[in-house]
Amino acid sequence: MIINSEEKLKSEQKNTFLIRVENLQKYFPVMQGILLQRQVAAIKAVDGVTFDIQRGETLSLVGESGCGKSTTGRLILQLTRPSDGKIYFENTDLTCLTEKELHPFRRRMQMIFQDPYSSLNPRMTVGKIISEPLIIHQLANPKTAQNRVKELLELVGLNFDVMNRYPHEFSGGQQQRIGIARALAMNPDFIVCDEPIAALDVSIQAQVINLMQNLQKTLGLTYLFIAHDLSVVRHISDRIAVMYLGKIVEISDRISLYENPLHPYTQALLSAVPIPDPELEAKRQRILLTGEVPSPMNPPTGCRFCSRCPYVIEQCHIEEPLLKNIGSNHYVACHLVNSN
Repeated sequence: MIINSEEKLKSEQKNTFLIRVENLQKYFPVMQGILLQRQVAAIKAVDGVTFDIQRGETLSLVGESGCGKSTTGRLILQLTRPSDGKIYFENTDLTCLTEKELHPFRRRMQMIFQDPYSSLNPRMTVGKIISEPLIIHQLANPKTAQNRVKELLELVGLNFDVMNRYPHEFSGGQQQRIGIARALAMNPDFIVCDEPIAALDVSIQAQVINLMQNLQKTLGLTYLFIAHDLSVVRHISDRIAVMYLGKIVEISDRISLYENPLHPYTQALLSAVPIPDPELEAKRQRILLTGEVPSPMNPPTGCRFCSRCPYVIEQCHIEEPLLKNIGSNHYVACHLVNSN
């Protein structure tokens, strides 16, 4: 079989990525009836999402609450099975694997949760919480796992003498450090960070972000960083994907997105980010979006953002914009932006 140069290039590019998502969809059925239930609608939480993550980079996924960010992260980890689409870990399609076949991949993919307290078992000590993955995957027994737990606690900035304490005895920042240590127990390649600093005090957020960046450099980790705080995203990201109502509307490297946002939704999000300089803050024009976010059960036809966009045209109500490359790996889904 002869492969043309374009197909060969796509094949080579795919092999450079640790994670690749193609046309990912997740529809949650809406059932009606008490005894004989039937599906009457579907909530389109994630609807045709495509992106990739290079090994060692941080891709941030941003957007309003309810846009499908966390669902996307759970789909990649196969905590929730997708309705359609492909999820490649290196060259393996995870959507085709059984639970038994997924078992070795779960060692290489971990998650840091938003609320550190609710993600830690209150009946288990810190030592047992961190060592549990090692025992489940039969990489250590309760005695030999203690040395690994000490290494992980030191790695995240905690003393090993906290091993016999319980989660409620720690502050929010310390609890999140314990959660990070648990995620690192299996020496993963890829970590989904689901708003890991949203529940923390502002004074602690910078410490956790710095810790995560240092761990990434030391261990060669790859992050999908889910957040809604664009001021934080700017410091940790290599690339940023903006999500709205189940779809990605813009994706670019960090500098291009902040200096030249092209999608009206991205522009509105960035206009809400506080600026430390009072003079610049006073001169800046805020973009205030009108109306409510449409229901994912009944999204608008055409562009998902057309009901709130200040620049909407007739084409936006009829035709759905495709995510197109406008140059320098900057992709945007908007009829008002012309590709090169």
